Amino acid sequence: MDILTTLIIGLIVGALAKLVMPGKDPGGFIITILLGVAGAFVAGWLGHAFGWYKAGESPGIIMSVIGAVILLAIYRLVIGRRRTV
Repeated sequence: MDILTTLIIGLIVGALAKLVMPGKDPGGFIITILLGVAGAFVAGWLGHAFGWYKAGESPGIIMSVIGAVILLAIYRLVIGRRRTV
């Protein structure tokens, strides 16, 4: 159930990350949503590692948005450099 909840939160967070960081993404809206899912999983992993979440708890929306925005920024830097070189 924890993975399913994280996946659903990640889908919502991907859309929110696109609103927080508008602009043209190299991969489009689908990649942004996938990065949102990845951000939710990273947020959950970090939350469990630092003791912010107990076993079986899903990451919060705010932490997931922060994780997704960070991953989106890294993605834009890496893909943007690859296209200009």
